[in-house]
Amino acid sequence: MIHQLYNNIIKSVKILKEFNFGLIFEVLINIAILYGVCKLLDIFEKTVTERMLAADKNNQLVQFFPILTKIFKIILFFVVIASFLQTHGYSVSSLIAGFGITGLAVGLAANATLSNIFGTVSIISDKSFKIGDYIKFGSYEGIVEDINMRSTKIRTLDNFLTIIPNSLIASSEIVNVTNGHKRRIFETFGVTYDTSNEKLEEAIKILETILKETQEISNDFIVYLETLDSSSINIKVNAYVKTKNYAKYLKEREKFILAAIREFRAAGIDFAFPTRTVYIAKDE
Repeated sequence: MIHQLYNNIIKSVKILKEFNFGLIFEVLINIAILYGVCKLLDIFEKTVTERMLAADKNNQLVQFFPILTKIFKIILFFVVIASFLQTHGYSVSSLIAGFGITGLAVGLAANATLSNIFGTVSIISDKSFKIGDYIKFGSYEGIVEDINMRSTKIRTLDNFLTIIPNSLIASSEIVNVTNGHKRRIFETFGVTYDTSNEKLEEAIKILETILKETQEISNDFIVYLETLDSSSINIKVNAYVKTKNYAKYLKEREKFILAAIREFRAAGIDFAFPTRTVYIAKDE
């Protein structure tokens, strides 16, 4: 019994001697370092996010921080493992090559996804628009309801929800209507060719008076005789409504046009409409 116990102790000692405690200690140290750095990254991410949101509650850049943190953690883990293996005589060249080929394959497969992510970064970094803005680009027009990593959701004037890849938006010319301080009225008033010179001048004065007396229209307007069209003498109005709101702009534009029609009719100034004169030759 004692002899068997002695043999077991001898075997245990031999097994313990075979263990490389230095290697185990080094592994534990690397794990502890990785854990500590990851915790510091989490704290840094949280602190920066809170500060940016405190400065701007609608800041969209904060949604990238979790992704960037995860990417950095993966890179850090790979570097630590590669360094550990290289230190203990293992060649990591084949491992790096394998990761390179895999990364290339994944990159080619996820090309569209990466394009959308970079498009999102471009939109947010340029501050092209934010949620709630009214924008125009290409054939699209509407209010931005959501911006995520892949796409932007826009509510069109027909009340349809349109989901557009961010890569498409980033490569397009974007017009942020909401950021405009005022909206333009650019209208043409065509009067008939039999309108007298005095009535033409009166028509211009009428339009100028209406614009001056409308508080919602800026004073930097201009009214001018534009051109002699095929069936009308055209008077052009270039003015701006002091609002960002599209619905309010439409109503102010409507009020101006109605007032112009009312005053023109009261002054006996006729609006032109497309006409054609036909000459018939008479046989003799």
